[in-house]
Amino acid sequence: MKAVQFDHYGAPTVLACREVAAPACGPAQLLVRVHAAGLNPKDCLVRKGKFRWFTGRRFPLGVGHDFAGTIEAVGPQVHDFQTGDAVYGMTNGWHGRTYAEFLVAQPSETALKPASLGFAEAAAVPLAAMTALQALRDIGGVAPGQRVCINGSSGGVGTFAVQIAVILGAHVTAVCSGRNADLVRRLGAHQVIDYTRDDIRRLPEPVNVFFDVFGNGVFPEIRPCLKPRGRFISTVPGLPILKWGLLSRLSPGPRAQLVIVKSRAADLQTLSGWIAGTPAACRRRGQSISAATESLPARLSMVLRVGNGILRSPEQAEASASSAVAQQ
Repeated sequence: MKAVQFDHYGAPTVLACREVAAPACGPAQLLVRVHAAGLNPKDCLVRKGKFRWFTGRRFPLGVGHDFAGTIEAVGPQVHDFQTGDAVYGMTNGWHGRTYAEFLVAQPSETALKPASLGFAEAAAVPLAAMTALQALRDIGGVAPGQRVCINGSSGGVGTFAVQIAVILGAHVTAVCSGRNADLVRRLGAHQVIDYTRDDIRRLPEPVNVFFDVFGNGVFPEIRPCLKPRGRFISTVPGLPILKWGLLSRLSPGPRAQLVIVKSRAADLQTLSGWIAGTPAACRRRGQSISAATESLPARLSMVLRVGNGILRSPEQAEASASSAVAQQ
């Protein structure tokens, strides 16, 4: 089969499409024929070597974590899937492997693809949407009536975060550039702050959760904007958030924490229900995740389509992703 790999860290030019042996499906695994694979900032950073303390120097390394495709084979210990199922998911860990014609996936990382989404749309969902879900629901504990501020609300994670926060019943303040204000309002934001004109540290009211998707928030500066038991949540790993997280636990008041997304079939199923608009919570509030229309245009430029057995232009896909991220 064909797969995208690289032999050393560096620019997108290190990526190469090669003929490699197809993976074997284990007794508790799924063999998936990949139709589309999402490209996320994590994939770019891994390729650059920013996380080499996790990925090491044993090359070649693969690329990609998000995927959508059809099941080619099912291990004898798997009972929730069958051959031919259209699925989507995200592989856990730091070593990517979804930029390939075939992928061995764990059932715990996989769910049936929402029927309303094509494979390219579905491949753009898992990492971004689960990051938003786990940050807001699991770390932030967002509940009806609470106030949430999302910094970087017009990007991949941010567009899902706005919708999920609204579904959870929160009042949402979205921070983005002025040109994206209409987008985040259509996604449900109650208030929009244009960071090019306004100071995000001057929120009209304290918030329960400040979700820093963009990664330029500074906890000591944002802390006055948080309620006494508020949470500052960042998607960007590094010494600052680790330091702020430790120090905030040593004193009363708001806390800072890094969200590290983990692929879970149950979360994918929750997202599938919201995309379809089927959960009772969505029906009560008239809300659903508009993954097929509003939240994915920028994300779709970050999807590598796999067709006719050929992986097409990974360098161009990554260049498009970098451009989309820069425009958020």
